[in-house]
Amino acid sequence: MKIPKRIQPLVDDGLVDEVIRQLKSGKEADVYVVRCGSKIRCAKVYKEAEDRSFKQAVQYKEGRKVRNSRSARAMAKGSKFGRKQQEKIWQTTEVDALYILANSGVRVPQPYGCTDGVLLMELITDETGLAAPRLSDVSLTEEEAIVDYQMILQSVVRMLCAGLIHGDLSEFNVLVDANGPVIIDLPQVVNAAANNHAKSMLERDVNNLTRFYGQFAPQLLARQDAKEMWALYQDGKLYPETQLTGYFVDSTPTADVEGLMDEINAVIAEKEEQQRILKSRDYD
Repeated sequence: MKIPKRIQPLVDDGLVDEVIRQLKSGKEADVYVVRCGSKIRCAKVYKEAEDRSFKQAVQYKEGRKVRNSRSARAMAKGSKFGRKQQEKIWQTTEVDALYILANSGVRVPQPYGCTDGVLLMELITDETGLAAPRLSDVSLTEEEAIVDYQMILQSVVRMLCAGLIHGDLSEFNVLVDANGPVIIDLPQVVNAAANNHAKSMLERDVNNLTRFYGQFAPQLLARQDAKEMWALYQDGKLYPETQLTGYFVDSTPTADVEGLMDEINAVIAEKEEQQRILKSRDYD
């Protein structure tokens, strides 16, 4: 096929030898199947900010560190240079996360570098060698659903141990190869320790997965994995090989609203009584 304009520099530099076909067009990128020497890989071409339907929401960017002070100031001002730097960070966030997660035992595509907004990475395939389907397109038996859910849940645990939360995880951001689920699409990945929305994003990610797999194995719907995982993480007791039980009991003491109101009313009544006594003395 005709070489896309954004991939041409990689062809010129010898990083890509052939563009075989377009694999998909997504909300933040287009993905192509490419040949690199004797290897078949994929090239993810990030769309420009104005062409993306998925916007860089503030809650995703919160907590991301910018080492260059000039870039940080420009991004804060929203200047042309600042927007360009923000776009660069958005594009490189995924490849940085992929390297971290691949080294942490999380099932993600192996990255091979990002050049001018084009990410080269492993092509995830099924048992026949074709591009692997998305989880949303797969039908599972009850046993397969339970096994795959535990597998992807372990990946989420390892992600959190590495300090990261996907932030947009669902059956549409997971591929299924011969060995089970593989997590993809990470440009919006969240810093678990520095983002105030981390807990809610983790819960949304895990609950999305629970709902999907629960279609095939309804017993999964009663699990409280997100709450258990976050509690262990906060207590410093979450490890890459932690096996979640699915049970969680909220030990946070509930506020005694009725008792508190009684105390407030008692204080008010006492002050009113004191004022009444003072006024009666004035009249005397």
